[in-house]
Amino acid sequence: MRNRWTILVLLFSCSRCWGQADNWHGSLEAQAVFISDRNNVPFWMRSDRFGSVPLPGTSASFLAAGAKEYSPQAGLVDWGASVLLRADVGSSSRVTLIEGFVKARFSIFQFRAGRIREFTGLVDSTLSSGAFAISGNALGIPKVQLSIPEYWSPPVFGNLFAFKGNFDYGWLGEDSIQYTRYTERSKLYYHQLSFWGRLGKPGWRLQLYGGFTHQVQWGDERSIYGPKFLLTPFKTFQYAVMGKTYLGSKIGNHIGSIDLAMSYDLGNVTVSLYRQNFYDEGALAKLANIADGLNGISLTNKEYRIAEAVPDYYPVLGDLNPPFQWHKVVFELFYSKNQAGYPWSKPTNSGDENYYNNFEYYQGWSYKGQGLGSPFVTPAYTTRSGFPNSRGDFFNNNRVMAFYGAIEGSIYNYRFVARGSYSFNYGTFGTSPWGHTTGSPARYTPVPKYMWFKEVNQLSGSLEVTRDLDNGWQAGCMAGLDYGNLFYHSAGLILSIKRSF
Repeated sequence: MRNRWTILVLLFSCSRCWGQADNWHGSLEAQAVFISDRNNVPFWMRSDRFGSVPLPGTSASFLAAGAKEYSPQAGLVDWGASVLLRADVGSSSRVTLIEGFVKARFSIFQFRAGRIREFTGLVDSTLSSGAFAISGNALGIPKVQLSIPEYWSPPVFGNLFAFKGNFDYGWLGEDSIQYTRYTERSKLYYHQLSFWGRLGKPGWRLQLYGGFTHQVQWGDERSIYGPKFLLTPFKTFQYAVMGKTYLGSKIGNHIGSIDLAMSYDLGNVTVSLYRQNFYDEGALAKLANIADGLNGISLTNKEYRIAEAVPDYYPVLGDLNPPFQWHKVVFELFYSKNQAGYPWSKPTNSGDENYYNNFEYYQGWSYKGQGLGSPFVTPAYTTRSGFPNSRGDFFNNNRVMAFYGAIEGSIYNYRFVARGSYSFNYGTFGTSPWGHTTGSPARYTPVPKYMWFKEVNQLSGSLEVTRDLDNGWQAGCMAGLDYGNLFYHSAGLILSIKRSF
């Protein structure tokens, strides 16, 4: 009898979730795309967009999305799902699953499985140029994830401490294994562990944050190490996750960051500062590459309000909805030029960091050819032809200093997001006068002068404007521009119409 009542209660709960239309939402969108260069989409029209990128040239795009969110009335247990499909028709045609996952919640824990649009790190959640390890620049890696998604305070210390984190296992597909005669293509796997802590009670003006993220890709170690590799698949997974060494080196390609951040509530404005310290080969343990990092400041206007769309009427300055409002402003400095690779750098056993490149996996820290980390580190196929590239490096430019700014706000009932960056690009240490280094003491491989990557500068920007219309309709446009010597000059325009329901 008790089991019957349990089933009835569960069915009643599910019927309530299904019946609440406010937990469901979806949209259909059509885009007309005009790109001046038939081979290149402007940088900020293709970066940090979770792989949702139009075709170059003239094309049309169609997007369909649907999702079920958690219900506020569901209590400790609930479920949800999300899907986003993109179809592009132009010089070629394609259909891409941008997002598709199911999720379940139990108390503070969440389980998700599928392809997820997300980033990892203590950076601004909407306007950052991109976190170092996972920036949202590429399609999401198919995976299963167990997490505490929101900051949770243990029932002690009066909510002074809070933490969140996640543990992921994913599938990267296939990549070429370098320097092996045993195979050309191998299946790769993915793991991510992150942990974040917060110091400060909810009512305090000052909040301090810190944490780390650790990612690793691995696969087909027997082809890399040869017959002497004797670990079982489960043992290999353990070694990869824990970063243990085997036969003199760590299994897989490890990457991540150690992050620090703070926020201060000024009343009308919240100020946030953050710093990401990079690690790839191990130099950060000796602070040898401490000069490298992502530094950011974010200003959020807590009084920002979207103006109501009232035809032929705009409130005057000083009313509740002034003509111009800013919501958020972000400034960042991305610096990755050091890499502990100079002759005067502190020596490390691993040599220069060579961010995102890997001597075992040809495409390095990428997924389906797109970099998983900061978009300022560029794969060779995205830059102008003719740049020198060191043998085995998929990313031909990972020594970068970039200044970045973004603003989000509204003018009357038009919402806008503007982004801009100016970067100084120096290739890799493999295309520098010093060459790649290995070992301690460092061993340098001199590079002939014709293989040096000379400094090139790049200016890129974008502006996106949207306006809500009646009955769930929204019109929008996006423009982008590249001007400089790293990418070919390119301009783009996207006109869109969207219906939400």
